[in-house]
Amino acid sequence: MSFEPTASERAVRKDEHLDLAVRLHGQERPNAFDDVSFMHHALPGTATGLADTGTTVCGVRWEVPFYINAMTGGTQATAQVNAGLARAAAEAGVAIACGSQHIALREPERADGFQVIRREAPDAFVLANVGPTVTGEQALRAVEMLQADALQVHLNVAQELIMPEGDRDFRDWAGRIAAIADAVPVPVVAKEVGFGLSRRTIATLTQAGVDAVDVAGAGGTDFIAIENERRPHRDYSYLTGWGQSAVLCLLESLSGDDPVTLPVLASGGVRTPLDVVRALALGARAVGVSGHFLRTLVADGANTLRRELRSWTEHVRTLMTLLGAASVEQLRHTDVLVTGRTAEQARLLGVDLGQLARRSAG
Repeated sequence: MSFEPTASERAVRKDEHLDLAVRLHGQERPNAFDDVSFMHHALPGTATGLADTGTTVCGVRWEVPFYINAMTGGTQATAQVNAGLARAAAEAGVAIACGSQHIALREPERADGFQVIRREAPDAFVLANVGPTVTGEQALRAVEMLQADALQVHLNVAQELIMPEGDRDFRDWAGRIAAIADAVPVPVVAKEVGFGLSRRTIATLTQAGVDAVDVAGAGGTDFIAIENERRPHRDYSYLTGWGQSAVLCLLESLSGDDPVTLPVLASGGVRTPLDVVRALALGARAVGVSGHFLRTLVADGANTLRRELRSWTEHVRTLMTLLGAASVEQLRHTDVLVTGRTAEQARLLGVDLGQLARRSAG
């Protein structure tokens, strides 16, 4: 059974999450993106000036196919982080999602720690963020708080179970997500928090009426590791690394003759522009990044993060040219080689990796 934390306890937890996310994200763990490479064709037949990095998400064109994904908000320290992230997003022209707004829904005086995102990025595509436990009315308030263009609904069962004060009953989550989707006037994106969305889960979310999913796989910020650090005996360390990678989620859901029809975003363990292009080539509409951009901001400041975002845009364009893809859509016809542990898992799920390796032939 979970208990209701006090206002001060919720604020402390937010700051603990931020500190642990920065501290633990640098730990070396296997990353499934390293199992993905491309066949090199020496005559790509395109030019960098022709490469269009734009993509369509929730019915809106984004000029850049990656975004700053959900992180934090609600305390003085996290508000400063959100302000820095939003300034960089605005100047670089990328979309941005905030962290869970539950603390501000319970304590309205903390809303400014989230509203700062819209103030600093007035023209950006902004995603609000709630979990499935909120009511439709609360979800609407979260959207209005940020004048958000879309709403993320985060799925964090693994985190809640390890969190000392977390939820323990998830029987009605699918129904609650459906109620949220009915209640808000903006697109709803169902998002894992770092453990991956299976094809079966995506099918359930489709029935619930969401507009898109973010598979948010394992390999980046690990909320089991974070919550375990908050436990007195750190007794769940053996679950670190739980879940499917974003790569495996994309392979299971978007490969073959019967891909899921829901638009799919990807995040989790994205470290470089090459990881962005890998995920796009596997079918993601856009790619979310949290840990890398957070560490850049905390270590080097908003100006450095802004330059990093612009650099990533140019690198994505360079990689598209190298692969002969003039658009994000054309990346989905490049020849992709999947090896290692990811290949073994994908084959168990029935993915035809040979077809991926030869798909540019038609």
